[in-house]
Amino acid sequence: MFRHTKSLQFEAKPEKPDALYARKLQELIGGAYGEMTVTMQYLFQGWNCRIEGKYKDLIMDTATEEIGHVEMLATMVARLLEGAPATMVAEAAKDPATAAILGGMDPQQAIISGGGATPSDSQGYPWNGRYVVASGNLLADFRANAAAEAQGRLQTARLYNMTDDPGVKAMLQFNLARDTVHQKQWLAAIEELKADGLESDIAPTALFDEENQDHNNTVWHLSDGPDGAKGGWSFGEDGIEYLMDPEPLGGPGTAPKPDPALFGTYAPLQDAVGTVKGKAKDAKKKATKSRKS
Repeated sequence: MFRHTKSLQFEAKPEKPDALYARKLQELIGGAYGEMTVTMQYLFQGWNCRIEGKYKDLIMDTATEEIGHVEMLATMVARLLEGAPATMVAEAAKDPATAAILGGMDPQQAIISGGGATPSDSQGYPWNGRYVVASGNLLADFRANAAAEAQGRLQTARLYNMTDDPGVKAMLQFNLARDTVHQKQWLAAIEELKADGLESDIAPTALFDEENQDHNNTVWHLSDGPDGAKGGWSFGEDGIEYLMDPEPLGGPGTAPKPDPALFGTYAPLQDAVGTVKGKAKDAKKKATKSRKS
């Protein structure tokens, strides 16, 4: 059960409207690392969590907070859009949709949501459930959560430097702080999972004896960059071995003969090679005859 409280977690009042910035803020709502993503990510992680207690409670507490972050941002977007189509564009633009576009607003904010936020990113692309990571493995999920909060904080920090509005900055200062603590909590929760004996460094903690033992501690040097082996990961007892001149272990990646009904262009490898050699031989004979004549 969820219960809505008619108060924002933190105030969301801009000093003045700014349609263009409202569009930029949409990234923090419906972008790949926006608040809708972490909201749904944490909710599904919590609902799917098989352990009652501290881990599930932490996930659900954070998930519910993120719902409030979506509300804060949506409120801020609506307030930034207040009067924007009518007051912030050229006098010649009488049509509301045209005025909205000229003012920097996403046209859908005017046409579809009536001057409010939309469940989409800063380019108007709809939020997508495929952004969500909820695997049921808490180690893998908590690592994904820390990464999501890092990306979200990065985008918030960039947007913070794109406005001089004190009201917007105050809200983003709060959001930055929450992204900071959420990174801390997921990183700490990862360590606690290991301390509780539920997970180790590698997710999942299974099939170590089944995996190919020749290839579970090597990095293949496959770029021109020469310095990868100089990193700290290559030293110490558990250092990862750098293979400086790796060789391919498999044969040609030739696709099988296609289904005739699909009309794929195809020639057996030997025939194709023979044809090429035959053509080369014929060309050589012609060249020899030409020189003799």
